[in-house]
Amino acid sequence: QVQVVESGGGLVQPGGSLRLSCAASGGIFSINAMDWYRQAPGKERELVAAITSYGSTNYADSVKGRFTISRGNAKNTVYLQMNSLKPEDTAVYYCSADVELRYEGTYISKLYWGQGTQVTVSS
Repeated sequence: QVQVVESGGGLVQPGGSLRLSCAASGGIFSINAMDWYRQAPGKERELVAAITSYGSTNYADSVKGRFTISRGNAKNTVYLQMNSLKPEDTAVYYCSADVELRYEGTYISKLYWGQGTQVTVSS
């Protein structure tokens, strides 16, 4: 059973930094991409940053220059370094993993989500 687990959220003052971690495990053949999303109260979930298996990255305009997504040495891990945090970055941050699974002699692609980690930026 595939699991996606985030960690690293917390309370930070404006201008501060946090590093989120995400690890996917459980019967994965390969990972196509891992992304970070966030959802603030009363708002829709939005893409924050994405990284493919080739290392290509993509960022929301609101976080460009402040956030950096990267992969760990174990390619089933991904990090989100968040600098110069603003109150509007407050949200639950979710990690998603687009993975390839071996299934009945072939391979299928499925998307899994973590449970989310709260990031609060406040003085």
